[in-house]
Amino acid sequence: MSPCLDIVERLTRHTVTKRIFDKSAGTVNDATIELLALFKNLILTITADNGKEFSYHKEVSKKLECDYFLQIHIVHGS
Repeated sequence: MSPCLDIVERLTRHTVTKRIFDKSAGTVNDATIELLALFKNLILTITADNGKEFSYHKEVSKKLECDYFLQIHIVHGS
C-alpha cells in the first residue's frame, strides 16, 4: 500500500490528501507544493513534525511564500 500525504488546516479542519509513491523528502516536497499551490494566497504558516520527509521545508516555504515551522519534541522526566 502506498503512503498518503494529508495536510489539515488547523482551524477549519479542511483537509487535502494525495497518494504518494514513497515518503522521500523530494516526493513529499513536490506533493506539498502541488496540494497547496491553489491556496498559496491563504497560507501564512505550515507546521510539520521533524520527520526526514520534511527536510526540504525551506524550498516549500520559498515556493509558497509562507513561514514553515518544525515541531520541537521535548521529553519530560526520566
